Amino acid sequence: MAHAHLDLLSFSNPVFSSYAYWGAILVIKCFLMSPWTSYFRYKNKAPISPEDVSIHKFVGARGEIKVNHSHPEVERVRRGHLNDLENILPYLFVGLFYVLTNPSVSLAKTLFKVAALARIVHTIVYTVIVIPQPARGTAWAIHYAIALYMAISVVLYSK
Repeated sequence: MAHAHLDLLSFSNPVFSSYAYWGAILVIKCFLMSPWTSYFRYKNKAPISPEDVSIHKFVGARGEIKVNHSHPEVERVRRGHLNDLENILPYLFVGLFYVLTNPSVSLAKTLFKVAALARIVHTIVYTVIVIPQPARGTAWAIHYAIALYMAISVVLYSK
């Protein structure tokens, strides 16, 4: 029986392979949020700490150090990154547990793909091409509902 579960965590299992593929896409997307935030800090001359001021020459007209913790564009991207951390990390755990329930291949592959695309859309409409609500909320809700479905499936399977 223990070997059967190990087989589920193999790239020969199409469910695990899909989970790994879309999960890695989400991790890459999340990693890209740091340089995206840095880009907006540099573009808007909004360093977060004094040591960043000297690197990027963010000095005011009278030579004073200007640290800026609240530039609107920077904060928008930073909040998008935080939202990724709040949602993608738990999703990766529950997705892995979901793989162990040996779900339908077509359903699981669809859920992994739609969840990842929803997170990508969330980032785009929140930080790249800002689109009014309900675009961001809808993208967030789709990912959230899929993660919740997977979590409930794991609970029901493992009881």
